[in-house]
Amino acid sequence: MRIATWNINGVKARLENLLHWLKESAPDVACLQEIKSVDEAFPALEIGDLGYNVAVHGQKGFNGVALLSKRPIDDVTRGLPDGDGDEQARFISGLIPTDHGAMRVACCYMPNGNPVGSEKFPYKLDWMRRLEDWTAARLEEETPLVVAGDYNVIPEPIDAKHPENWTGDALYRPESLSAFRRLSALGLTDAVRSVAEGGNVYTFWDYQAGAWQKNNGIRIDHLMLSPEAADRLVEAGIDRHTRAWEKPSDHVPVWVELS
Repeated sequence: MRIATWNINGVKARLENLLHWLKESAPDVACLQEIKSVDEAFPALEIGDLGYNVAVHGQKGFNGVALLSKRPIDDVTRGLPDGDGDEQARFISGLIPTDHGAMRVACCYMPNGNPVGSEKFPYKLDWMRRLEDWTAARLEEETPLVVAGDYNVIPEPIDAKHPENWTGDALYRPESLSAFRRLSALGLTDAVRSVAEGGNVYTFWDYQAGAWQKNNGIRIDHLMLSPEAADRLVEAGIDRHTRAWEKPSDHVPVWVELS
């Protein structure tokens, strides 16, 4: 079973790329972030023609997340608890039936948090706390769980070509790293890092300053696995080649293969 995550950076602008990738990679479940589309405008028909069921939590012009699955999507949850009126569409989860029991997949688009001196940084940290609480509760159910998405966190220096350039940025602030470590400490496995040794493993390259051509990237898109899911880990990888396509997203798909 292949589960993938991709910050598509506008589903309408990248629809041709998305459809091509779905045909090429054929993930069983795909988590999309930053779709920048309301639910009604999401291209569910085009995606459905490729055999996918769709669940969307959209927002006009900003944010937005979606789950695509070749199997039915049950028990869909939109938004994290304890949001105190939070209207940003950044989270959706669903229960995916498999031949060996159900698996829960969560699709997350974490806040960027910049500039650090604004209200955006406390919002990022609070959002990560809410995700930690939600994940802790789900882990008690002992259902295999994949928490996938654009985390907007660079976990370690090895996850950036030039980590020194990110000092002070919300993606690399000590508070953000601590929040990510607390999430990991619940018992989650970083799928890509568990199979990839060394540097030059990135998922995002800025559009500016020739970042892609210079391989000046960072790794901020992650698939975190519960112990029950990590026990099924076969392989994990990054579809790096999609960054070279015409009109690419600045992120690339990341995937995990589970037995």
